[in-house]
Amino acid sequence: MSATLDATIQTVADDLLAARRKGAAIAAVRSRLPAKDLTAAYAVQKLNIDRLVAGGRRRVGRKIGLTSEAVQRQLGVDSPDFGVLLDDMDFSAGEIPLKGLIAPRVEAEFALRLARDITQAGLAGAALAPFVEAVAVSVEIVDSATNWDIDIVDTIADNASSCGFAVGAWRAFSPELGLPGRRMRLSRGGETISQGVGAATLGDPLNALAWLAEASIAVGDPLRAGEVVLSGALGPMAALTAGDYRVEIDGFDPLLLRAVA
Repeated sequence: MSATLDATIQTVADDLLAARRKGAAIAAVRSRLPAKDLTAAYAVQKLNIDRLVAGGRRRVGRKIGLTSEAVQRQLGVDSPDFGVLLDDMDFSAGEIPLKGLIAPRVEAEFALRLARDITQAGLAGAALAPFVEAVAVSVEIVDSATNWDIDIVDTIADNASSCGFAVGAWRAFSPELGLPGRRMRLSRGGETISQGVGAATLGDPLNALAWLAEASIAVGDPLRAGEVVLSGALGPMAALTAGDYRVEIDGFDPLLLRAVA
C-alpha cells in the first residue's frame, strides 16, 4: 500500500474506534477508502483489533457476516465477510447492556467451537466436521459506527459490524445433527421478530466455516482450537431494544437473554 493509503487507513481506524468509544455515529467511511477495496477495509479492521488486544483484550473467535445472497446483492458483493470476537464482547451470562451502543440489532445463528486449528487450505465444508467440537444456539449483537449507512467497505472496516454475542448450552457436534434443516425462531417479549433455517448460512454452517477458514488462512491468521465461530444469521436481523429475548432452534435448548438500557 502507498504511504497515502496507509495514512488514510490510520485515520479511518482512529475515527471508527472513537465512534465506538463515544457511542456516537460518524459519516460512512467508504468514500475515504478505494471503492470496494476489501484489503484496505480489512487493514482498518485489523489495526483496531490489534490496538484493542494490545490494550488487554483477548481474541476468542470470529464471526461470519453476509452469508445471505439477498444481503450480498444489496451491498454489491459476491462473498461473505468476517470480523473478530473479543472476550469482552461475550454476554453469554444473559444480560446485554445497551448503553453506549449506536443502533444495535440482533440476529440468531449457530455457534461452532473448534476442536483443532484449521491451517490447511482448500477444505470443503463436509471435510471440516472433525474440526468442530461443539455447536450451540447463539446470537450476535451487531451495531454500526455509521448508523447503518454502509456498503461492504464500511462494515468490514467496522469489524463486520460486530459488537457482542451470546452462546447457549454447547452440545457435541456431529454431521448427523442436520444443522441445515433446523428451524430458528427469535422472539422478544413472546412476539416473533425473526425466523429462519440453518441452510441460510451458505447452505450449511460448515460451508460458512469453510469460507472463513480459507479467508483466515489467506490473511495469515488461521482459526485456532477453542475459538468460537458465529456461522451466520439464520434469519433477518431485528432491532435490539430493552426486553427479554428467546432463541429457539429445533432440538436445542433455548437461549434466554435480557437487553437492559
